[in-house]
Amino acid sequence: MNQLIYKTSAGGNWNKALPVGNGCLGAMIYGENTYEHFQLNEDSVWFGGPRNRNNKDALSHLEEIRSLILSGKINKAEEMCKYALSGTPQSEHTYQTLGDVYFDFCGRLKKGVNFSRTLDLEKALHTTLTTEEGTGITYRCDTFVSRKYNCIIARFSSSVPDSLDLAASLQRGSFYETTEHTADSLYISGNLGGGGSDFCCGMRFVSDGSSTRGIGEHLLTENASEVLVLITAATTFRYSDPRAAVESLLSVAAGRSYEELYLDHLAEYQPYFSRMKLSLPYDTALDSLSTDERLRRISAGSPDNGLIATYFAFGRYLLLASSRGDCLPANLQGIWNRDMDAPWGSKYTININTEMNYWPANSCNLAECQIPLFTHLMRMLPNGRQTAKEMYGCSGFVAHHNTDIWGDTAPQDIYIPATYWVMGAAWLCTHIWRHYLYTNDLAFLKEFYPVLKEAVAFFFDFLIEVDGALVTCPSVSPENTYIMESGMRGCLTYGSTMDNEILHELFRNLLSAAPLVGETDTAFLEKAAAYDARIPGLAIGKHGQIMEWQKDYDEAEPGHRHISHLWALHPAFQITPDATPELCDAAKVTLERRLANGGGHTGWSRAWIINMYARLWNGEECYKNLLALLQKSTLENLLDNHPPFQIDGNFGATAGIAEMLLQSNEARTVILPALPKEWNEGSVSGLCGVGAVTYDITWKDGELVKATLRSKFDTTVTLVYRGVTRTVSLRSGIIASLTKETF
Repeated sequence: MNQLIYKTSAGGNWNKALPVGNGCLGAMIYGENTYEHFQLNEDSVWFGGPRNRNNKDALSHLEEIRSLILSGKINKAEEMCKYALSGTPQSEHTYQTLGDVYFDFCGRLKKGVNFSRTLDLEKALHTTLTTEEGTGITYRCDTFVSRKYNCIIARFSSSVPDSLDLAASLQRGSFYETTEHTADSLYISGNLGGGGSDFCCGMRFVSDGSSTRGIGEHLLTENASEVLVLITAATTFRYSDPRAAVESLLSVAAGRSYEELYLDHLAEYQPYFSRMKLSLPYDTALDSLSTDERLRRISAGSPDNGLIATYFAFGRYLLLASSRGDCLPANLQGIWNRDMDAPWGSKYTININTEMNYWPANSCNLAECQIPLFTHLMRMLPNGRQTAKEMYGCSGFVAHHNTDIWGDTAPQDIYIPATYWVMGAAWLCTHIWRHYLYTNDLAFLKEFYPVLKEAVAFFFDFLIEVDGALVTCPSVSPENTYIMESGMRGCLTYGSTMDNEILHELFRNLLSAAPLVGETDTAFLEKAAAYDARIPGLAIGKHGQIMEWQKDYDEAEPGHRHISHLWALHPAFQITPDATPELCDAAKVTLERRLANGGGHTGWSRAWIINMYARLWNGEECYKNLLALLQKSTLENLLDNHPPFQIDGNFGATAGIAEMLLQSNEARTVILPALPKEWNEGSVSGLCGVGAVTYDITWKDGELVKATLRSKFDTTVTLVYRGVTRTVSLRSGIIASLTKETF
């Protein structure tokens, strides 16, 4: 059942409110009983403007820092990095809430009974219903966010004609300058601070014949049967005149009926959402319970595959709601942020979190949702060139562990375990090749290949030779600390394992893409191959684990939330059960040690663990960790809890469920690689693999019943099921089917 259902209001608790969005606009709908409250977001509402934060003293101190690291004087190197390699100023700009709209029924609804609020994922529609005690009048509010008209659209209605009074106000604390109204519209506007963008947020009432008026900071209508409320916003990030843009958007939407707006919304949204469906057997009597009740049952140890399937669908819904069309990419909170100064600035943290947001895009048949990330990569490119040149004396393009709306690439914070890490752009660029593999979109690859090439070019200049190998220096393993033989602790090093894994992937992606785009610079390609051969490989340490650093140090936090040195296992395919069994055993030990020491204590970390166990083909551990995520790191509204709320855990878990059912890379596609016994039967349709191939899979008694393959292109795929390999040739538009017997 693709619905979130609640029988009580949010009670003013943001963590119980429900998210709606279209990529650019978002709202958390509280679903209150005798009033209503929307907390609003617009993706370009950020403090400040673009800046050059590159530390001008970095280049002149780089060799000194490297010398200190290589001579083992780690603490001195870390002290110098604080001064010479930190951004100036040290922090990027932050994402902000747009504000709030409060709806008041003007005393008409004093006490409600039979209350319910529902988020229908198939329709991207939020509905609140409440009945006034005594009169029996039912009040209803249906809300969706139109991509076509870029408006939040809420229809308030009552079951008895002329019994609806509605007042509404737009608020943003003290962070706006002007409020203006007409008879049917209300506007707040101002500057977002720091000399950055100007903004305007507007709301319009469209009544069913009853009069509307503006009074102070409110719009008001009385004795109505139905009121259509339209809300939108704009900033100078996109529009030279935000007020004019808002007025235009509201006017166009106001010229359509609710039915027209809603049908246009469904026509735009449903083709994306309906591409895929997961079905697992469960007790359908549980559908009579509210979503929060079902979540509590899971926490108490009762199984509920139905809620797991809904949670999976919710992840796809969230991606569509926060990264669709010409919006900015999904940030730490997707698009839903209630604060002026959010945790971690609600920015783009690119040492795991932003990348995790997009793990489900390709496999879960929403590849288009990743386009905002690639558009932002282009926004980062000129800044990354400047950072590479000014801070490191390098060509090419670099970014550290955070970026913002302006594509900032300088180091963020003064936090030694994370700040001085140069792999952010490199990791993002590995998404280019992965996106191509899933879509066969050669035009896309040609457009973004130069970005990939510039990321490689940076490391031609940045890497140094140590004991015959080429390594990054300085380097960290985000965001962990090691213990030296002397007992001293350190973070800075050279050639951390994660860096090497990303570099191998980056260089090999370039070499794979080059012939497809007609690359003619053979010297560059030869250099990339030569560099790839000299980057250190994976090593197994004294505990039987994948080593996190070049030396077999112990971790200061053996249960650390980051498991960066298993990047080769996931998201890369450098460690696989069928190609590198010894490394798989070491990866298993690594995970067991992390979990034994309290690992997985944040939502996103637990989600990553699900993906890693899926790659180890261990369905029972996947299921165990999925339950742990739902029990310990999931809020009542099913949003991920770091704590506080971060959306990456939702997206990571969604991707993990997909990985349990299908794993696909250039070498082969594995069907049902990590099926737990708790999912003894089920089906999934619309799951995607490389080569633009879509899979519908049905299983029963833990065994494959049927796999149906479709492709937009003529292609050949290598399939693996339970150790049996089969090559299948597909013709464009022609369905191919396999069963367990014919595999």
